[in-house]
Formats: sequence, structure tokens, C-alpha cells
Amino acid sequence: MGDNKNGQNNGSESVLRIGSRDSELAMKQTNMVKDALQKIHPNLKFEIVTMKTKGDKILDVALSKIGSKSLFTKELEVALENNQVDIVVHSLKDLPTTLPEGMVIGAVTEREDPRDAVIMHPKYSDCKLATLPKNSVIGTSSLRRGAQLKRKYPSLVFQSVRGNLNTRFRKLDEADDYAALVLAVAGVVRMGWKERISEYLEDDVCMYAVGQGALAVECREGDADTVELLSPLSHRNTTLRTVAERGFMRTLEGGCSAPVAVHTKLTDKGELHLKGGVWSLDGKEELVEMMSMNTRENNLDEDPSEPRAKRPKTPPEDFCGLVPLRDCQFSMSQAYSLGVTLAETLLERGARKILSEAKAGNAAVS
Repeated sequence: MGDNKNGQNNGSESVLRIGSRDSELAMKQTNMVKDALQKIHPNLKFEIVTMKTKGDKILDVALSKIGSKSLFTKELEVALENNQVDIVVHSLKDLPTTLPEGMVIGAVTEREDPRDAVIMHPKYSDCKLATLPKNSVIGTSSLRRGAQLKRKYPSLVFQSVRGNLNTRFRKLDEADDYAALVLAVAGVVRMGWKERISEYLEDDVCMYAVGQGALAVECREGDADTVELLSPLSHRNTTLRTVAERGFMRTLEGGCSAPVAVHTKLTDKGELHLKGGVWSLDGKEELVEMMSMNTRENNLDEDPSEPRAKRPKTPPEDFCGLVPLRDCQFSMSQAYSLGVTLAETLLERGARKILSEAKAGNAAVS
């Protein structure tokens, strides 16, 4: 990219190259980021560069069995490292909690509804999961969803279904293999198919994936101009919630090979509530905890004359790759600490054993 990143007209036209997967949903999400940046930087030109990732190419194997933490990100990050693109747009839930060296998340956009949704086969359009016939087959690519829903609905059968959203909807509608699909609300809404949602799954039924519903814009760590250019896209509420979630995930060392899920809420008063859990593959074992923390600096100490004495140090883990928001580093540190503390509590209660057995069991059947 040229020197004219901030859109100032100096006689030459700058181009910012945006890396994206080539699926329809990925392109819709990338164009959302592109349009937002174009509005902020009207004199800058944007070009989308598409590519397929490993997760896009291998469609006959469950995600949890492919054996990589970067299924939908690695190829894009290689292009970023090689200066073939300037930024990359990801679904935040696809990004591992430890990024490749030299990469950072320059912005996390405002989160869409992070819940999961049930999409029914047309012949079951009036049903909910609870009213489907016994042994109905539910398609999901997620161990997290499968484990939680097996526990809640033991009479149903959960099977892997792969492919982009268009493919999954076609598999549902054009055959009788599946009675329903369970998908992220965010993707369904962004594709314009909200009317197909039969049921929204609340946290007492199925908690969501870390980062689900949010978009992350990744860039090179040393590219200060681009980091600055991206900063207006960052959404404070979403950033604090997802920092807590990613701190939780990193401490557990979870991922797509083990069932880990969260639910977060940030109140107007700065109270961050984080609920997190781990499950065995069959859903029979479950550990769930909830904790809260105030993320506002001026509420931390009763004595405002000595506010800094009790402040936690900024975690060396750099917020799992997120660039600190301006005037928000203390709150991000609080949020990260909440995630770490909750994960450590679950580990003390036996989460490590559940996760290691889930990973081993998943590998054994792959």
C-alpha cells in the first residue's frame, strides 16, 4: 500500500488491500468492514483479495478432526505476512487466542447477536428442539453445540454437517437427512435469512463460542498507520466482552477440539458478567461457573486519591492479540483478568481432565 493511508489527497491514490475468504458470508462480512472504513476514510480506495483456507477446502471431515487451530485463518495470515494484503477480516471465533508473531487484531467490530439458532427442515417448521420426534438428526459442525444439546435433548441425534451456509441450507432443505441445523445467529442474519430461524438458544440451553458474532480485523503489528486507521471501527462493549472470553479460552487451552462455551454481559454501570463452561463430548459431564467484575477505573477504589495502588498489572499476554483501545487499557485488563480467574476456577474443579479426555476422545474417532 502507498503512503497515503489516511485518505489525505496528495495527488496519488492509496489502495488498502483487504484479505477475505471467498464464501458468500465471508464476503458480506468483509464488505461490512470495507463500507465502514470507506465512510471514515472517503479518499482511500479499498480492494478485496479473496482466497480459500484449509477449512474451506476440506469439507468431508469434521472441523474438530482436521487437526489445526487456524483452519480458516492461516492462508490469510500468510498473505498478510508477505504484504500481499494490508488487513484481513475474520470471524473472531475463528482466530486462535495466540496469534502468529507480528500479527495483531487492530479492531473488533460491534457484535451481532452471539447466540445460536435452530433452523428447521420445512416439514418441521412448527417444531422446537424439544418437540421434534425421537431420534431426529440435528446437523452441527460444533462439538460445543453437540455436547450441550446432547445433555439437554438426549433423545435427539447430533451429526456433523460441513460446508458454507448456502451448502448447509441446501443439505437441510433438499433431503431428509437432517430435521434441523444449529447455526450461529450472526451468520444467518448477515446472509438475510433471519426469517428461517425457528428458535434462539439461550445460555441455559447452549452457551456460545468465544468471540461468536464479532468480526476481527487483523493487521501487521508494526504497521502503525494501519492500526490507527482501523481504531475507529473498535466497539468498546464488544472488545471488553471478547477480551474476557479469549482470556478464558487461552487459560483453558481449549479450541474446536473440545467443548468450551461462554456467555457475557456488560452493564451500563461497567459490571462485566462472564459465564463459562466445559463439557465432555457426550454432554454427561459439565462444569459451569459465573463471575463478575467492575471494569470501570473510578469504581475500583474507595479512596480516589490513591487509585493506582491496587490496579492490576497489564497482562503480558497482550489481551490475546487485541490492540488496547485508547483510554480503555485498564478496563481491558480487568476483563482479561476476569476470564483468566474464571478459567482457573474451572481448572481447579476438574476442567483439565474433562478437556483432555474430550480431546483424546475426539482424536480417537478421527
